[in-house]
Formats: sequence, structure tokens, C-alpha cells
Amino acid sequence: MNIIWLGHGSFRIETGDLVLLIDPWLTGNPMLGEDQHEDAVAGATHIILTHVHFDHVVDVVALCRKLDIPAVGQYDIMGFWGETEEINTVGFNKGGTVDLGGATLSMVTAQHSSTFSTEDGPRTGGSEVGYMLNAEGHTVYISGDTDIMADMEWFADYYKPDIGILSAGGHFTMDMAKVAYAAKRYFNFKTLIPCHYRTFPILEQSAETLAKALPDVDVIEPQVLQPIQI
Repeated sequence: MNIIWLGHGSFRIETGDLVLLIDPWLTGNPMLGEDQHEDAVAGATHIILTHVHFDHVVDVVALCRKLDIPAVGQYDIMGFWGETEEINTVGFNKGGTVDLGGATLSMVTAQHSSTFSTEDGPRTGGSEVGYMLNAEGHTVYISGDTDIMADMEWFADYYKPDIGILSAGGHFTMDMAKVAYAAKRYFNFKTLIPCHYRTFPILEQSAETLAKALPDVDVIEPQVLQPIQI
């Protein structure tokens, strides 16, 4: 399995014959140059969406059309896009699991918001979620944008994720100290990859606090388009 950061909250996960794009933000992403866009999405088989804020969703519909691949995510927004955008979608909901053909994806709760702007003001786009990705004998917890939740206790007990991809930039999500607290209290990660940071000055710029707090966990500061091999 290769876990490849595309900057901010965006990832490319390669496992078996699957290439999964998680919240792929290309247009306007200050961490990902335009000359890197094609490499970021080449060979993608699915797009997995956690919520509809612009920095997670702006390119999803266009990429589904360009690459002829489905969007996978929360039922309400997938159903809406299937009808209005005429793209292929896989809609399910919290508590559900879908088979991607070589990996399974379980939807779990997140604590954030999920709206998009319209001429009439903000509109709800389903609800914010996270995922447990099970592939190659690993379970990866993809938190999406979230704060700490008591639900993390049963997430850890039931799914037993050994890899965490957690939002950690602060201001909009957990910061590094909160991620460290959650990892210590709830999880038994072997590998932890922070995200949703470094993109803007308002966000945390380093995972040093996280790494120091978790000496027994392999805390990896991702670099754009550099594979993390699991």
C-alpha cells in the first residue's frame, strides 16, 4: 500500500488494483502545483469524499467525468449529484460498508460541518463523515475534518485501525495536541499521518508536537507526491 499526500486533506492511496483519491483538491491548492495535477490523479479508480467544503470537493465532479470513475460518499450528496450532474456515484451512510473490489470502506461519524455556497446562502451537502479503509491486512482511519469525539473509543475498539490519517491543523479541525490526546486515549496506531495543515498560515506548520507526544508511534510528516509505503 502506498499512501501519497496531495497537500491539505487530499490523498492518493494505492492498494492492489485500486487507486483511491481522498478529497482530491487540485484547483487552487497551494501545496500542489499545476504541473503535478496529472500525476496526482493518474490511474484513479474511485474518488472518496468526506464532506463538501470547497477545499475537499471543488474538483470532484469534473474528475469523475474526466476519469470516468465513481464518487463514493454520503448518500444525500451522492444521490443529488447522480441526478443533477449525471456522474456515477456510490452512496451509503454512517454504519455502512461498501466493497471497492479489493478493499472495503466503512463510513463513520465526524464532527465538523458540510455546506457549500449558493446565491441563496449556504446549503447543506449531506453530513461530514470519516472512513475506515480495510486493505492488505491494514485498517486505515481516515478522519476527515473533525474534532475529538467520544465515538473514537468505539471506533478503536471495533475497527482496530493500525494507521491513522487525521486532520491536525487546528482552527477548523483538531490541532496536533488534540490529535496526540486522541491517539493516546483511544487508539493504538502504529503509523500516524497528520493532514489538513501547512496549507495556510492560520494552520499548524509542523507535526513536531505530535511526534514528541507519541514516541512509540511512527508519526510521518507527509511530503507532496512522495509515497509512504506501508
